[in-house]
Amino acid sequence: MKKTLILSLALPLLLFPTLCPAQAPSQIGGFVLGANISEYKDRVKMETAMPIRYAEYLTEVEMTAVDEFKSGLISYGNCAVPGGILRIKLKYADSTKKFYEALLKHYKARFGEPLEWRGDPFHIMIAWKWSFTDSQNNQISMILQHNTKDEEEKLGNAVKITLANLLEQERICFEKKYPDLRTAKPPQHSEKKSGSVRWDRLLPK
Repeated sequence: MKKTLILSLALPLLLFPTLCPAQAPSQIGGFVLGANISEYKDRVKMETAMPIRYAEYLTEVEMTAVDEFKSGLISYGNCAVPGGILRIKLKYADSTKKFYEALLKHYKARFGEPLEWRGDPFHIMIAWKWSFTDSQNNQISMILQHNTKDEEEKLGNAVKITLANLLEQERICFEKKYPDLRTAKPPQHSEKKSGSVRWDRLLPK
């Protein structure tokens, strides 16, 4: 009886191994989250490094192209962990929708189904997001996207993996260390009331 019970409990684990949580991604294109950018000086264009606008606690630098990836941006910290890589954004060399669909299939096979849709309702931008917790309790997000029309986003096929909790620590550290240089916020444009619209300036004459 006891053997039968043990087998009945173990059988689902043998039949459905994919139910186990997927291992959190930590690297791609030869870059590793948490590593120091100084380890990759031969793979990035340090002359392009500059703080990110409205997120000055991070510096972004371009990577040199490789066969599989056409371009990429590596973001690293400026405060809590200076030089620590917190985000990797890479653009695949193949920008076709067919390649994206094949890529998405392989992503799902390795990491399971994505948890969140990050594209637009019209599927001009196709983007799926996964979220993970690694063995050190770090929160890691991963977004795979396909875009051929929205010029405000990276065109083609791209992947972004981020150490989300450490990125937030960088922001907090920066604001504490530089209270007079607190990270600027993007300008907010207030909507005008309908009564103040100058319709004569908006219509053809």
